[in-house]
Amino acid sequence: MILIADGGSTKTNWCQLSDGGQRVYFNTEGYNPDFVNTQDIVASLEKNLPDTLPREEVREIYFYGAGVSSPAKAEVIAAAMRHVFTGANKVEVTEDLLAAARALLGHEAGFAAILGTGTNSCVYDGDKITYNVDSLGYFLGDEGSGSFLGKRLLRDYLRGLLPDGLQEEFKNAYQLGTRNDIIDRLYNQPLPNRFLASFAKFAYDHNNVSYCRQIVVEAFEAFFQNIVLHYPNYQQYTFNCIGSVGYNFRDALTQVANSHGMQVGKIVRSPIDDLVSFHEG
Repeated sequence: MILIADGGSTKTNWCQLSDGGQRVYFNTEGYNPDFVNTQDIVASLEKNLPDTLPREEVREIYFYGAGVSSPAKAEVIAAAMRHVFTGANKVEVTEDLLAAARALLGHEAGFAAILGTGTNSCVYDGDKITYNVDSLGYFLGDEGSGSFLGKRLLRDYLRGLLPDGLQEEFKNAYQLGTRNDIIDRLYNQPLPNRFLASFAKFAYDHNNVSYCRQIVVEAFEAFFQNIVLHYPNYQQYTFNCIGSVGYNFRDALTQVANSHGMQVGKIVRSPIDDLVSFHEG
């Protein structure tokens, strides 16, 4: 039995692939090693793995994860996998960007991006990533991501700048408490990127409001200006993307991509189906 996982910062999508080719899907929390350690991951897996999953039958694990930027970061997750799945003789942990490229492009060369809680992108040669413009994470970058949108919404809320009755709606929707409560949540509590990204849903739920439409377009414009346009000859590629933000706001994303002379290819919410097919092949 093989386990294949697409791990974002907020959620991990799993597929249990039996020797006979049967697929069983389930979800757990996200496990970004920038924010959680091996013990955290083990505790979460013990709590959230399905009771029907025969752990002792798992022989191979392919985990693609947000924040897996070095061998040391990969080992944070790999150690947890070995602890929980003691019969696994192969545990491969690599970056989620490779999952995006494999899912979107298979063995073809092209451009692939992630627009979810965070942002990432690359040029892929059909086998490996050959060029990457660093997204720099939610503190310095991650333009176009859920955390980027959430930061804009939260900032405007705290400054009283949300228009058209949205100020009160935002307050009632999230019950955030005082300014100091919010600052404490951002600076002293775990997973601030996930906290920020949780507000992106507000823009989606109010997509008929011009302010929300505008901040989404501006977020994607920032993503192109600061990241995509810095890929050599970027217009020769189609724009392919995975992630909830890219998928939910795909009309605005297509608009911005086309405005920069880049045609859109595949935009999908999750790569897990195509990723499983990649490993089956």
